[in-house]
Amino acid sequence: MENRDEIFMREALRIARNGLGRTSPNPMVGAVIVKDDRIIAEGWHRRAGELHAERNALIQAGDLAKNSTMYVTLEPCSHYGRTPPCANALVDAGISRCVVAMKDPNPKVAGHGIEILRNAGIEVKIGICESESRKLNENFLKWITTGLPFVALKFAETLDGKIANRNRDQIQISSAESNRRVHELRDTFDGILVGIETVLNDNPSLTTRLENRIGKNPTRIILDSKLKIPLDAQVLDEKSKTIIATTESADEKKIDILKKFPNVEVIISENDSGRIDLEKFCRDLAAREITSILVEGGGTVNFSLLEKNLVDKIFAIIAPKILGGSNSPTSIDGTGFFKSLHLNSVSTELIGGDIWIESYL
Repeated sequence: MENRDEIFMREALRIARNGLGRTSPNPMVGAVIVKDDRIIAEGWHRRAGELHAERNALIQAGDLAKNSTMYVTLEPCSHYGRTPPCANALVDAGISRCVVAMKDPNPKVAGHGIEILRNAGIEVKIGICESESRKLNENFLKWITTGLPFVALKFAETLDGKIANRNRDQIQISSAESNRRVHELRDTFDGILVGIETVLNDNPSLTTRLENRIGKNPTRIILDSKLKIPLDAQVLDEKSKTIIATTESADEKKIDILKKFPNVEVIISENDSGRIDLEKFCRDLAAREITSILVEGGGTVNFSLLEKNLVDKIFAIIAPKILGGSNSPTSIDGTGFFKSLHLNSVSTELIGGDIWIESYL
């Protein structure tokens, strides 16, 4: 049976999710203020640059915050960033107790917020629903601790593992319901990545299209070592920013032309073999505050990222269809692995007749 601290923390986690896909590069955070076993105020971080969850809750509580308990899903910040530190705001408001789901791994915080609270005589309890808090902010935690974005592969395949027919024609593998879920996923990631072959074969827009509301278009990321991208490709429109990774062998005149597009950036990132240096490129993306990437490329791109240990999560959509053909492309191509990769924390869901498998590497 859950105790009171767990009950109130789960409410803080629930409201933190209101910021899903909107707070990057900051984490999602929820805060609940409780007095006499009753919630008197709630707040969440809405987007980067705006007030943090704690301050939103304190504004709602007003003078009632004095001698109350705050439940917050992440350690209150202790530094001046885009907004003032929240730990000091709790002290000034007269909060008497603070329950924290987890410490903030950001080096600018890393326990200093808790220290400020305790030095002010505030009772602090840490670790309530910590695993749920880590799951909530898996993108942020990967980015802030490693300098790399959180990378998730998403692919739809038939029962026999095919993502297209032998002619590589553009065909719909998954259901309409699954397609809607994919756009909901796009709405939560900072970037969406494909290889140049996907651009050449499908000419996708890589935007987010949601029913009854406007989605957030992620930054479009294209791996294009030879810079073969057509100048009329949909990903070069102004619906979102586009970053193209290429190599020294790319046509300099074409690079100059692409730089004139208002929303396009070209990054040269080459390894010793003349191919795109995927890890370096991912670090370049992280430095641009792209904390999470949804990969919707083909089997070659998927294998390359897996081979470099750059993948954190996989969304596999298995449709009740069969294509067959030894030359039909699969979700993971390349040279293959000698030993199978083990996936963890596997969960499944049935959506529109498709099996969705969510798992971690």
